[in-house]
Amino acid sequence: MATQAHCLSYSGCNFLRQRLVLSTLSGRPVKIRKIRARDDNPGLRGTTLYYQPGLLYGGSMEHDCSVLRSIGYYLESLLCLAPFMKHPLRIVLRGVTNDQVDPSVDVLKATALPLLKQFGIDGESFELKVVRRGMPPGGGGEVFFSCPVRKVLKPIQLIDPGKIKRIRGTAYSVRVSPQMANRIVDSARSILNKFIPDIYIYTDHMKGINSGKSPGFGLSLVAETTNGTFLSAELASNPQGQGAAMLPEDLGRNCARLLLEEIYRGGCVDSTNQSLALLLMTLGQQDVSKVLLGPLSPYTIEFLRHLKSFFQIMFKIETKPCGEELKGGDKVLMTCVGVGFSNLSKTLK
Repeated sequence: MATQAHCLSYSGCNFLRQRLVLSTLSGRPVKIRKIRARDDNPGLRGTTLYYQPGLLYGGSMEHDCSVLRSIGYYLESLLCLAPFMKHPLRIVLRGVTNDQVDPSVDVLKATALPLLKQFGIDGESFELKVVRRGMPPGGGGEVFFSCPVRKVLKPIQLIDPGKIKRIRGTAYSVRVSPQMANRIVDSARSILNKFIPDIYIYTDHMKGINSGKSPGFGLSLVAETTNGTFLSAELASNPQGQGAAMLPEDLGRNCARLLLEEIYRGGCVDSTNQSLALLLMTLGQQDVSKVLLGPLSPYTIEFLRHLKSFFQIMFKIETKPCGEELKGGDKVLMTCVGVGFSNLSKTLK
């Protein structure tokens, strides 16, 4: 960890989470100016933010998330920070579990948790579960997340994604007819059955207090490969009172097509978790880590620039055009040597 490191300055509201997470892990203070400077309501209590990171304490917590973003928005940052706390994190988050903007809790559970396990973050206390579902605009969902702490991370070599061996999914419905979930499953299978026989989509219809405050339905799909890679896609219905009503058949078919698109992009990590994988590679031991990714998302490209600013780390980026070995879209092989990050919070009494 850097001591008394010079402050990094940024302007604008974009990539706020990236900057705060990397500031916390690197120990470098950050100042962000002109945060929605022309808006009457900038979102924060001001338009300038100065953040001086401290130690990550962990322990048991509860938090009511804003219903304007889903719980996945908060979980993405927690997944980066949780392994490096002093005490194992146990947190209850309340709000929206599934929306059209952020990764849902279902997708993060199916893709991000297996990715963290590749880096040696595992144990009985490592879980993420949906206690109650909450759809926008009312929310009312509840999620429990617990994560063990680690002193150091293992380097990884994820260079062969393997072939798709099965597809799993969850079709959920709250405060609408339970038949909606079955209609989603049938329409999704009508497309996916042409490619692979091993498909199982669970239906999840929560009732009463567990169904949150707003009606809605949706589908999350995850394709698993022979080498333990997970690729995901998801769709949720329009929030109550916003946009045209969506048929469950259309949602199921569109989500299946999105999964096929994600499989075409391919790689050993899906596009939702690219930045998480690159962060954990950066923080690994001083050894070489490699990962094969599909096309880099704009969010990931900005994340690489931030990693260079906060940790002075550069990735070797090799493009791998599709051919005999690699099917689908062009891939990118990312290689770096970890900074040898050690969890200092854990050692302090």
